[in-house]
Amino acid sequence: MAGHSRLALVKPRLQGKVALITGGARGIGACMARLFGRHGAKVVIANIRDQQGQAICNDIGSRYASYVYCDATKESDIETAVNTATSKHEKLDIMVNNALIIDEPKPSILNNETSEFESVLRVNLIGSFLGTKHAAKVMIPERKGSIIMVGSVSSHVGGVATHAYTSSKHGLVGLTKNVAVELGKFLIRVNCVSPYFVTNVAAVDHFKLDDEGCSSVYSNLEGVYLQEEDVAQAALYLANDESKYISGHNLALDEGFTSINPSFGLFSKSK
Repeated sequence: MAGHSRLALVKPRLQGKVALITGGARGIGACMARLFGRHGAKVVIANIRDQQGQAICNDIGSRYASYVYCDATKESDIETAVNTATSKHEKLDIMVNNALIIDEPKPSILNNETSEFESVLRVNLIGSFLGTKHAAKVMIPERKGSIIMVGSVSSHVGGVATHAYTSSKHGLVGLTKNVAVELGKFLIRVNCVSPYFVTNVAAVDHFKLDDEGCSSVYSNLEGVYLQEEDVAQAALYLANDESKYISGHNLALDEGFTSINPSFGLFSKSK
């Protein structure tokens, strides 16, 4: 495969490891699956998008990737996905809780429906809880593993996304820290990677942005914009043994956005 020819130039960082990625059929999840595969991992893509999931597996190659149908809100599906990975590869080293949805923007909480709020939390937070629970079940006896949550800039600050999405991503950070404390004695690391605005199809559609709108999104590092590959590279770091002493951490990929107020202060962009 063309993608794997690059391994001749780069030492594989996940050689011999097995990774399960929920929401791995498109976007950031698919990018992670490709990158993990290029670094020698056996990747199991879990998603409800069968056609897209199979297409990603075909792209990566059957030697490195396989697909399993999985609705992240259903515990039985999550359990099946984990069992599929372990029965096929006899272990699970890496669990990436990437499945997510975002509701339509409704700035007034008076217009927010309880059912919509609950549906976002079911996928984004409860789905990650279930993935973590069943990954831990098979990792604990082995006394090793890396569990990665996929958060957001909305894990740090308010006002960027909807009430439901922001609540779910804040909740992920709490879940990350709590489970990291519990599972440390089993040498299982639990971390979160929280990206800023990524110019992929999902984000562009949600925020209704054209090319000019994407380029006008606030950037603290002038002219540098976050790509799916950047998020995948951060997950790759947290997944492999280079990060063996990192656990309970929320890695912000935000070029300093959550540390500053761009409209006020000594370095104000408005000046």
